[in-house]
Amino acid sequence: MGLGDKISNAAEELSGKAKEAAGKASDNERMEAEGKGEQSKANLKQAGENVKDAFKN
Repeated sequence: MGLGDKISNAAEELSGKAKEAAGKASDNERMEAEGKGEQSKANLKQAGENVKDAFKN
């Protein structure tokens, strides 16, 4: 996996965590759910990249 992909996935995960925290703080369930969704999406991308790396090696 390229460094750019790692940075992108990490940034997306952090963005999701921030959105989730903001949703909790403002009692906004929709924003909190969106943040959790962004984190899940980033984690799935990361897992896919790890699988590709495993097959390359």
